[in-house]
Amino acid sequence: MMGEHRGKQQRLFYSFNLDEHVPADHLLRGINQFLDLTDLRAYLAPFYSHTGRPSIDPELMIRMLIVGYCFGRVERRFGIKPGYLIGDTAYGNAATLGWLVNEKQIDPYIPVWSTADRREEIIPSSDFIWDERKDEYRCPGDQRLRREWRSFKNPRAHITKADTIIYRASQRDCASCPMKQRCCPYTPFRKITRSIHQQARDVAREMAKRSDYRQSRRDRKKVEMLFAHFKRILKMDRLRLRGITGARDEFLLAAIAQNLRRMAKKLCPTAPPRVLAYT
Repeated sequence: MMGEHRGKQQRLFYSFNLDEHVPADHLLRGINQFLDLTDLRAYLAPFYSHTGRPSIDPELMIRMLIVGYCFGRVERRFGIKPGYLIGDTAYGNAATLGWLVNEKQIDPYIPVWSTADRREEIIPSSDFIWDERKDEYRCPGDQRLRREWRSFKNPRAHITKADTIIYRASQRDCASCPMKQRCCPYTPFRKITRSIHQQARDVAREMAKRSDYRQSRRDRKKVEMLFAHFKRILKMDRLRLRGITGARDEFLLAAIAQNLRRMAKKLCPTAPPRVLAYT
């Protein structure tokens, strides 16, 4: 049964009076100037039972929650999207970069995730030159690495389940190469794995050379602080609601509350002392 706030909230989780615990100059009182929940109770009424003990006023629950952004929904509704997207290396996988660059035309300000051999004694794959026209690599010894060394009756794309293409050098070329011990000491020939999204990976690497990319890495730290605020201040170390819909709604409420806090701090640095109002 939906409860309704009348004057001061007398009972909230046992004998707890919210108004008595909010100082006169608290940020909540500043938020109260910008938050209009007039239609909230009418909207939620169909979801409450007509019998049972009255719940806490839903309007009060919203105000207690003191930045979730759905990218796809914003683009569909308003027809806008960001010019670039910032993320850590976990988002720098080939598929994600391919989606950003090729499908969404968004600049990826994201470090590229790579599993390349980083041993100092091994010649890195970055030293191999890619030839788009010939669809092959050239090693530092000017030998070719190709996806296939013979023709097949039925043409093959050679794309693996991991959405990669393996380019191999000729075993004969590698056997006589003076750099073999630094290039492929444990295999008979050198091979390079190239993602089908490699072009997007290259775009991301070029982005990393920009000055605004470096600035974005500094700005990202400020955003990470918001998530830390969720966990430490709002105690949102885990979601309570189950399923995608529940998680979305819970996080959205927390994000709204967090944004209200920030807005109140910016627009009303010193909140006037007054009793909290809920209508």
